[in-house]
Amino acid sequence: MVAGWDHTAAELRLWDRAAAGAPWQAVGPPWPATVGRTGLAWGRGLHGAGAPVGRTGPVKREGDGKSPAGLFAIGPAFGYAPVPPAGATLPYTVVDPGWRCVDDPGSAFYNRILDERTVTPDWTSAEAMRRDDRLYTWVVELGHNAAATPGGGSCIFLHVWGGADDTTVGCTAMDEGRLAALIAALDPTAQPVFALLTSAEYAALATAWRLPPRAPL
Repeated sequence: MVAGWDHTAAELRLWDRAAAGAPWQAVGPPWPATVGRTGLAWGRGLHGAGAPVGRTGPVKREGDGKSPAGLFAIGPAFGYAPVPPAGATLPYTVVDPGWRCVDDPGSAFYNRILDERTVTPDWTSAEAMRRDDRLYTWVVELGHNAAATPGGGSCIFLHVWGGADDTTVGCTAMDEGRLAALIAALDPTAQPVFALLTSAEYAALATAWRLPPRAPL
């Protein structure tokens, strides 16, 4: 949760329930995170494209520096280590310098993570998945803009932060140990989802989206 559209500090929390419709149970305490350098904007996810019916707010675009707000499927994990965090069951891929996430809207591979050695590159811009820093030590791909609509935003991850005051270019970042623990806790068979909203939008949508109870920031 983020205090407002232009805010960059977030609070995250893991929730679980025994079955659909069962009461939500908090798994551990909340933890801090950071989002895009210009805040949030409605993304493309399980909630639809852009703002839900009856809601307003900015809409995510490629290169706007905003993290997508909404409800998103949690995808596979990637990282530098030869094995995932102990106990992890999310699909995991070890990345080396050949791995990219394509952020060029004109590419046929837009919004895809791939090994560039397995395709004929047609892009003018792509993110290195094996960086010279620790930010992508652990990465979880979020199901944002799964249809790869050109310009709708790409390469949206959970990843390691550079510190509590460091924002991202559109992802959600957190402490390395906290992210490793989250990867270990997520069960892909339960179809986990990631909700990122402002406190006002959370309050407005919690009932309709059947979200866990949360007090506004």
